[in-house]
Amino acid sequence: MPSRISLVTAGLFAASVAISGPPRAAPPDSPAHAASRPDAVEAQAGSQAGLSSTAERVYEMAKPRILQVRTLLQAAGRQTTLGSGFLVSVDGYAITNYHVVSQFALDPRTYRLEYLAPDGARGPLSLLAIDVAHDLAVVRVDHAAGLPWFEFDPRALAGKLPKGERIYAMGNPLDLGFTIIEGTNNGLVDKSYDERIHFSGAINPGMSGGPVTAADGRIVGVNVAKRLDGEQVGFLVPARFAAALLERARKGPPLVLDKAREEVGRQLDGWQAAFYEALRTQGFRSAEYGPYRGLESSAPWMTCWAATNADQIPKPRTAVNTTRCSSATGVFVSDRILTGRVDLTYSYYKAIDLNAFQFARELSQRSGGRLFGPGGGKRLTEQECRDDFVSTGGADTPPLRATWCMRAYREFEGLYNVTLLALTQDRSREALLAQLTMQGVSHANAVALGRRFLEAIRWAR
Repeated sequence: MPSRISLVTAGLFAASVAISGPPRAAPPDSPAHAASRPDAVEAQAGSQAGLSSTAERVYEMAKPRILQVRTLLQAAGRQTTLGSGFLVSVDGYAITNYHVVSQFALDPRTYRLEYLAPDGARGPLSLLAIDVAHDLAVVRVDHAAGLPWFEFDPRALAGKLPKGERIYAMGNPLDLGFTIIEGTNNGLVDKSYDERIHFSGAINPGMSGGPVTAADGRIVGVNVAKRLDGEQVGFLVPARFAAALLERARKGPPLVLDKAREEVGRQLDGWQAAFYEALRTQGFRSAEYGPYRGLESSAPWMTCWAATNADQIPKPRTAVNTTRCSSATGVFVSDRILTGRVDLTYSYYKAIDLNAFQFARELSQRSGGRLFGPGGGKRLTEQECRDDFVSTGGADTPPLRATWCMRAYREFEGLYNVTLLALTQDRSREALLAQLTMQGVSHANAVALGRRFLEAIRWAR
């Protein structure tokens, strides 16, 4: 992760996102929006006492092939974000994360790219290709003659890297110097729509886009993210996606910078189309929430958690049991946009010592308070909402009050953040408050899933 690019997890698997603020050796970042504070920062490989002899050998081989990738503000000539990268061809092609170069990709007139090598050499970088869904980019080093490069591990390209094998992540954490981290390959994350390798090792800000190799120095993955609510739980992009993007960059044509924003939008649209098709293909199931039923996904990468207020002190006047199912996906677009999530939330309310009027007032306050964050800002339009009473038909369906809110992406036509809220209207002291939230979705996919969500709300008995 770049030195000013930290991880957003919300307690789940995630991608990294740019956060403003200077790099610090021990950043006091918030748990939801920044990398966990490190208790100690790894020293360079040659002086790190705990490293194995294999790690020392790997680092000596890899050192001239690693880069620090810098995004600089054109007007000031100063860095705004720092990440890592690595050379993969004789003609100076290098791999890094898309999020490391996203500022430049979206605004090439304001920013420029530069590399810094371990020997102190530096120079400009050209951006040749991006893969937003897998958080990868191909850049090119000018005057690369004589520079060594990495090769890809054939086992990793075939998806046959043994689980439990020791692997080695490299980069420049917190701009403190080039580092190697020895860890374990734990295979692909089970509950993830996007393919990521679970790496048991410390990945810190500034290492985003750095290489991860096997003991022979061949590439098995690319540093991309970490968990904030655990220790040494990192994630890598599998090597085969980097190799595929490199091949695309070689075949050309190169990315046209003035049209890079359009390419980001095209890739986002393609990702959401595939994601919602996969969601539909995996199917749905019905689940009970008190006397009501609702929609849940059968996809293995949609995980559900439950909570209750029953143990609160003082005793609550309304009992609330909530189930939230989330895709936990994350597609990094810019420092203000992390998109691609789907959440289904069901809260069953039952009055304990409130009369019907008091209960209705509490429901109104709770449902209104959940809509839906601050204004649109630079990247999103202001929220537009529609509120109505609806009936989905059938003898077993309660009447609903539904609120549909949308924000459009200013820079990516046809993509929206959508929230659909439904509140049952059939009982005076019980209710189901159901919410569907979709990020970076097309209007057609939002309407299709929204309709299915509303039609699934029924009486359980």
